[in-house]
Amino acid sequence: MATIVASCGIYKPYSRPDVKTDGIYGAQYDSSDTTSIADLRWDEFFRDSYLQRLITQGLESNSDMQAAYLRIESAEATLKAARLAYLPSLNFAPNGGLSSFNSSSASWTYSAPISASWQIDIFGGITNAKRKAKALYAESKEYSQAVRTHLIATIASYYYTLLTLDSQREATRLTAESLTKSATTLRSMMEAGMTNRAAVAQMEAAAYDAHTTLMDIDKQIRDVENSLSALLGDTPHTIERGSLQSQEFPEAMTTGVPVRLLANRPDVRIAEYRLMQAHYATAAARSALYPTLTLNGLVGWTNNAGSIVTNPGGLLLSAAASLTAPIFNGGKLRAQLKIAKAQQEETRLAFQQSILNAGSEVNSALAEIETARAKRELRTKQIESLKSAAESTELMMQYGSTTYLEVLTAEQNLLAGKIAEIMDRYDEIHGCISLYSALGGGREEEKKE
Repeated sequence: MATIVASCGIYKPYSRPDVKTDGIYGAQYDSSDTTSIADLRWDEFFRDSYLQRLITQGLESNSDMQAAYLRIESAEATLKAARLAYLPSLNFAPNGGLSSFNSSSASWTYSAPISASWQIDIFGGITNAKRKAKALYAESKEYSQAVRTHLIATIASYYYTLLTLDSQREATRLTAESLTKSATTLRSMMEAGMTNRAAVAQMEAAAYDAHTTLMDIDKQIRDVENSLSALLGDTPHTIERGSLQSQEFPEAMTTGVPVRLLANRPDVRIAEYRLMQAHYATAAARSALYPTLTLNGLVGWTNNAGSIVTNPGGLLLSAAASLTAPIFNGGKLRAQLKIAKAQQEETRLAFQQSILNAGSEVNSALAEIETARAKRELRTKQIESLKSAAESTELMMQYGSTTYLEVLTAEQNLLAGKIAEIMDRYDEIHGCISLYSALGGGREEEKKE
């Protein structure tokens, strides 16, 4: 029997399928080092003290995070029930009644039995159900990790969006002040007969436009603060924060070897735990094709011994065994096994695809970081040139050697350059956040059970 059971694969434990991860990061990225930025705790990667307080609050108060914890509790209870299935079930069922036949005196009968039923796990039905419940519990924990990683990344993205808007607001404010100053200068020149009213009106219109842009940025800041407050489980309020220029991230973004994605990425691990559940569901469907052996027992006290009523009662003992094998429903059970196998294959493909998706996200984040950092030096030189052009045209206008249009163009180009520089910095930071998340960073330290 042991040989037959082993050959059927009913008790065969899950083993991870072969997964090809060679070249998943692309040939241009070195993945030979086992270290990874994902190994850093989130408070080591995000060093801004304001952001650290926000992330801590979010992990404690976010509703999605709380729901994930409840999901773990539910899966843990399911696993506990599956483990208890190995034990016999006990039931206490006292009963009694009065009966009278043909106007005879009524007789009182009673029984106070304790019954036991125990299914012997010969063909692995209970074992596979327990293993499936264990995989479900592990999946719920990984779901919690996925929510945690996503929450940390989202809070960080909102925070750095606020810092970016602050920098854009400051650049726009300086431009608005410069345009207002130029408009004042042009008005003085007009009064001195050195320019015309159209030049003054054009410069004033540009200054008004810059001030309205400031109002738009202020609204965007309030919207982001409101969204971030809701994410933190709090009422809308002003978010305390630092500056974009003071942010620091590791220069070397180490990814680690590709196989580490299997160890850190919550979505990859969720996909594997679902594959594991499908494996044991298939084994359970195969077990259903074989007989089940159940032992039943009863012990108690009764005064109803068949047709003889005794008073007081006596001890009642009973034991029985039953073997149940499918006959006419074998076709249905084989169809269910076929369905389980198809679902297992489907989850295997989903697991492999999750690996490819993870590699794609890592590649995209690395490219975003590299591109933003490569543009930094060129953008710095561009800003220096635009500043020089704006200052020169301002002086030339005052001495009548150029027109207001050149001054206006120089100011607008300088503002566009500053905004582009700010967005390059945001893209770099966003790439760092995306890479940290794509590598499965922000994991909670796992406790040994």
